[in-house]
Amino acid sequence: MDNFKKLSKSKAKKYSDANAPVIDYQAKLAEHGLTREQVIATERKLAKFANTMDSLVRVPFTKQGMGADAALSTIPLAGDLAGLALTSYAFVLGRQLGVPAHKMTPAVRLALIDMVVGIVPGIGTLLDIFIRPSRKTLGIVHEHLHDEYGITETMHMDRPFLHQSLEDKQRSRFSAFWHNPIIAWLYLHIPDLLGLIVIVVVGWGLWAVISWLVSLFGKVTGFG
Repeated sequence: MDNFKKLSKSKAKKYSDANAPVIDYQAKLAEHGLTREQVIATERKLAKFANTMDSLVRVPFTKQGMGADAALSTIPLAGDLAGLALTSYAFVLGRQLGVPAHKMTPAVRLALIDMVVGIVPGIGTLLDIFIRPSRKTLGIVHEHLHDEYGITETMHMDRPFLHQSLEDKQRSRFSAFWHNPIIAWLYLHIPDLLGLIVIVVVGWGLWAVISWLVSLFGKVTGFG
């Protein structure tokens, strides 16, 4: 009986998907005077800004890190006001892409919280690493672009600087080389790979130092 219900639900879902209205994304883009290329380029610009503000230096293969916003918060009040002013640029870019103002409200609220919290010396700077209004704006914008314009790609927002650089290389005379999926992936993940190398080298160095200290302690005390 359960299997019959599951089969019926599966068929109903397939029927619903088949009869769902087809969205004309090109018409929606034209309605706002945009092209797909312009939208991706503007979102990439927003991603560059968000990365600079909130995750310029980050943990390899993650989006967690810190940027200019956290650095500005070390300057009492003036730095936090400057951070809020700069973050408003992200809202402007979002509006240029047709994102309604009401959708931007959570990001605006987070930016205000970020400014207020940032005033607290020390703790404010630490919390700035986790309160990231620019990246929140980027997430809201991308969700809107996905729903309204059918844009699902994310690499241009995950690695915006390298993505643009890769695009330029793919238009060069060596385009075939740079279009290779493996080469493109390696190029886009250069910071992560370098970060891993640094972590491994530092980890190995710490292990070597600790091992040497343990050995030295054993020789000096006779417990080796």
